[in-house]
Amino acid sequence: MTIDPSIAGIPRDVPHGFEPHFRKSPLTDPWEPLYARKTERAVILGLRLARPHTNSRGLIHGGLIAALADAAMGYSCAQATGWTTSFVTISLAVDFVGSANVGQWLAVEGDVIKTGSTICFAQSLIKADDVTIARANGTFRVVPKKEPAS
Repeated sequence: MTIDPSIAGIPRDVPHGFEPHFRKSPLTDPWEPLYARKTERAVILGLRLARPHTNSRGLIHGGLIAALADAAMGYSCAQATGWTTSFVTISLAVDFVGSANVGQWLAVEGDVIKTGSTICFAQSLIKADDVTIARANGTFRVVPKKEPAS
């Protein structure tokens, strides 16, 4: 039996497989609603672009892209290691190759390149309606898990 996503509180324009994002953050609260889809080794973040995601010219803001790419890659490192450790960003690089507008579906596709006992390397493609608009790579340090701040 398939449940209609809109009955579960997910709008019909959210692509199949995405659910409300499982991890809230004060940084991303203004960008809600955020969605996530997990694969075996990755986490894909998604959202429908709206005015709060734009710069003064009405295009998606590069800071939003960088922050979501950082998060998707860090979550992907955690997913690939069974969520047994936490990660903090050592380095982050983003190449902007396109733009996006209000109304488009933004997907930030994390991908783990290599995990180790102290470092994880990841990359991501950022797509607006399935067209690549940026790519990012990051290096993440393994840190002991601690309880989230209240």
